[in-house]
Amino acid sequence: MTPPIVVHPPAAAGGRRVTAHAEQLGVAFRQEDVTEFLRHAGLSEDEIQLDDPNLIEWRGGGPDVWG
Repeated sequence: MTPPIVVHPPAAAGGRRVTAHAEQLGVAFRQEDVTEFLRHAGLSEDEIQLDDPNLIEWRGGGPDVWG
């Protein structure tokens, strides 16, 4: 099963696209941006675990890779 949230590889111009079920949530430049996008998408603080592979698929590097 594919996680509902995908953080795409870093872009050459900077930032990483964040999608939920193929809908673009925005471009994140740090972990806090991902958290904020997920809050706006309706997840509660308790539901947001950036290291949960059932929630987020990190492509092109994990949560510490931004450029």
